[in-house]
Amino acid sequence: MTFHSILSEKNIQKETAEQPVFFTDLNLDQVINEIAGRRKDYNLSPFFYTPLRDAETIDYRHEVMRDMENKTLAAHINAFSEKMILVRRYLAMPEKLTFIYHKKGWFLEAALIYCEAVAELSRNLESVDLKSRGFLSLREYATHYTQSRKFTALQAEAQKVKADLSAVRYCVILVDGGFKVKRYEDEAEYSAEVEKTFEKFKQGAVHDYLVNVNQGTGMNHIEAKILEFVALLYPEPFAALDKFCNGHENFLDETIRAFDREIQFYAAYLEHVAAIKHDGLAFCYPQVSDSKNVYARETFDIALAFNLRYEKIPIVTNDFELRDSERIIVVTGPNQGGKTTFARTFGQAHYLASLGCPVPGKEARLFLFDEIFTHFEKSEDIHNLRGKLEDDLARIYDIFGRATTRSMLIFNEVFSSTTIQDAIFLSEEIMQRALDLDLPCVWVTFIDELASFSEKTVSMVSTVQPDNPAMRTFKIIRKPADGLAYALSIAEKRRLTYAQIKERIQS
Repeated sequence: MTFHSILSEKNIQKETAEQPVFFTDLNLDQVINEIAGRRKDYNLSPFFYTPLRDAETIDYRHEVMRDMENKTLAAHINAFSEKMILVRRYLAMPEKLTFIYHKKGWFLEAALIYCEAVAELSRNLESVDLKSRGFLSLREYATHYTQSRKFTALQAEAQKVKADLSAVRYCVILVDGGFKVKRYEDEAEYSAEVEKTFEKFKQGAVHDYLVNVNQGTGMNHIEAKILEFVALLYPEPFAALDKFCNGHENFLDETIRAFDREIQFYAAYLEHVAAIKHDGLAFCYPQVSDSKNVYARETFDIALAFNLRYEKIPIVTNDFELRDSERIIVVTGPNQGGKTTFARTFGQAHYLASLGCPVPGKEARLFLFDEIFTHFEKSEDIHNLRGKLEDDLARIYDIFGRATTRSMLIFNEVFSSTTIQDAIFLSEEIMQRALDLDLPCVWVTFIDELASFSEKTVSMVSTVQPDNPAMRTFKIIRKPADGLAYALSIAEKRRLTYAQIKERIQS
């Protein structure tokens, strides 16, 4: 199997895949748009929108990622990609040009650079210690391809046509507002003599009054007419050019073309990770399986880390774990304490793992889900004529209508618009439904009672500095819910307690 057939079988089918609905809630849209946006020509989004469903393919990608961490190999791939960018650019040129031999000239240049790029890639792969199945199979394919009759004939013919055209010499003679074209017959070159003659008039450094005039990169009609006459004078090399272009219209090998695009998925993600690693944060290759016993050590929100990479603000890492029969992590604690960020981190880690990518953290074992469902608070939509509570219930009803025993749930502050009694009742009903389906879940809530709903729930609490409750640590630790919101400390910090407001009014 080639690099192409193993890697692409799940992605090529979904070239127009749409962004999953939970991307915005988890801030994955920010992550993927940043990564794919750096390589817009490759249309990498479908790779990121298509999670893998089996651990073997994920392991395959892990192997390729590890090989790509080799700086020598990465440099070789980058050199190959840069040449292939030129190939695609030159192949696109004929659509923008008018004159026939101008078009064919760019086509020939594209073929020459393509042959150079592939031959160089094959040689470079031989010089690197490769471990992954993907690169080993690619190296074998590239070796056979570059030694094939098809490739060697393409390369030899392109080089000969180029050499023959480069040997063409001609003269353009200007006559009475027109011109003639003739073969070059060892006429003298007078440029050097003219420069020598006028050398004595040179007066040293003077102000330069020349104006740079923008020049088009294309061929004008006079140049095209000259080339037409040259082709009549030298029919053999131009006939060879015609034959080459007609005989190699589709010279790009499909496996090489696919590799050129797909390797950008790996390169782009690792480039994104490298920008974050500079801050001392770790990434790891997670164990991925159908087991719902999951954990991550020192993990973090990848979107937040990237956005703050130039700030002097440290990124706080956290751990999470579900073991044995535990299924739901209930996160409570003061507002603005990192609860929502923790929920996003849980979802991001699982989704990135499903792509076969390294995930934030020093170590992780994650669940291979079939779907992630999220419910984050959003503004009321006046067009659906539903109130906030009704909209929450409708969205949750839709989630459970589609969820399976292999799905995941991430709920953030549901039922905040209703009374505490109703919120508890509705939350417990939904939580029981999630447990009945045996779904791994993170549930961020202001209702402490939910943390002890079942033996299958795990209580985690966002913490504050002991000597200054107004300061959040953004550490989420495993402990019973304590019912402390620390609202008073925030009010005191902002001078908004009753006594402080009364004092300010009186003064």
